[in-house]
Amino acid sequence: MLALLAGSFLAAPVIAAAQDLITGDIVGKADAPNKLIFRMTTDGPRNNEPVYAEGYSKLFNDFIAKRPDWQIELQMMSGDIGQEQARMLEQAKSGSAPDCAAVDSFVLPLFKKSGVLQSFSPYFSKEEIGQLFPFIREGITGDDGNIYAWWWSTDLRVLYRNKEIVPDAPQTWDDLKKAALHSVDEGMEGILFNGGRYEGTTFDWLANFWGQGGKLVDDQGKPIFGEGDNREKFIKAVNYYRGLVESGAAPKRVATIGNYDDFNAAATAGTTALFVGGNWQYAQLKAALEPEEFAKWTFSPLPGPTANERSTGTGGWTVAAFSKDAVKVKVCADLAREVYMGPANALQEQLPTRADLYDKYEVFSTPANKTFAEALKVGQARPGAAVYPEISNQIQIMMGKVLTGTQATEAAVDEAFTASLSAFKRS
Repeated sequence: MLALLAGSFLAAPVIAAAQDLITGDIVGKADAPNKLIFRMTTDGPRNNEPVYAEGYSKLFNDFIAKRPDWQIELQMMSGDIGQEQARMLEQAKSGSAPDCAAVDSFVLPLFKKSGVLQSFSPYFSKEEIGQLFPFIREGITGDDGNIYAWWWSTDLRVLYRNKEIVPDAPQTWDDLKKAALHSVDEGMEGILFNGGRYEGTTFDWLANFWGQGGKLVDDQGKPIFGEGDNREKFIKAVNYYRGLVESGAAPKRVATIGNYDDFNAAATAGTTALFVGGNWQYAQLKAALEPEEFAKWTFSPLPGPTANERSTGTGGWTVAAFSKDAVKVKVCADLAREVYMGPANALQEQLPTRADLYDKYEVFSTPANKTFAEALKVGQARPGAAVYPEISNQIQIMMGKVLTGTQATEAAVDEAFTASLSAFKRS
């Protein structure tokens, strides 16, 4: 969803809501005495989907209409989210960050550790915080007990399949391999998954390691995935992906895929019957496919080495404040609450992080979203360790070597572990 460059949106017209308070990159009156700079992803008025753009325009217009003495300057991130987040962290350390921004949940620990975020605790009630799923609440809470962001959306990974080609949900890795090979026999290209230099490559694959009970880091945040039983489980999970490619159950091009949009395109073109994707893609498939074609698609939990060894990654986005101006921090928190915490979830069908919102919004009462919500109870978030981004980077490098067959699995895993340990010792 995020692999679109900001430039493509800067030239796009913003669809006006009932009140025309959005002009170019500014929401609100040009002569408003107060300004909040908000750096954002495409979750806003410049979304590439017209319906979402119109919905966000209304939400932002309604928000600023209640604050006529404020304007919001929208700064768009590019599709290279990792680079954007790293740049923003450096800006925050030097005091040049935006007032308010979207912070990816997987790098939130780095921002918290750096001490660049302002507390949101005064602006959210204990009841609101208490409704958050446990992994969400833990992720935004600092060592001092305060919350330093509002994690408003989450997601999870599932296995999508064309029921005409794969009628039964694969329960194990072996089941999936057989189903993928069958799809190849039917003229498809097999199972698709992210395997390129991309955070999604790491996160989508980690469920195979976590499902075995594997741990990336210890309680002190030190990498341990290359030691003892964890190493065995890690190698086993990597060889699962390697085996899919070497057997032809997955095409060799997975080593270059780093974009969920590729899976939607393949499903629309009818070239795949299986892919590992995010829950948000269900709505995208519905919008992209003709009704009779969409009816062929369903999803099921990611398979594990056995039917009882399963996990799924849970991610999502947060809104956080960098400004030291308490008034701007409050407006940032209000933005998180009034635009994102519920309304934006419902608009884009992005899963809420508060359990009570599943009953509040009708869209989340569908069988599909109820299934997603149930899966969140056993989902696993990235570890709240500052070294995680480097672990992810090393896994991406490792996966490229393994999927292309340029290095033995054990050697690639050991290299990734050594590099991750070195990063931890430098931190």
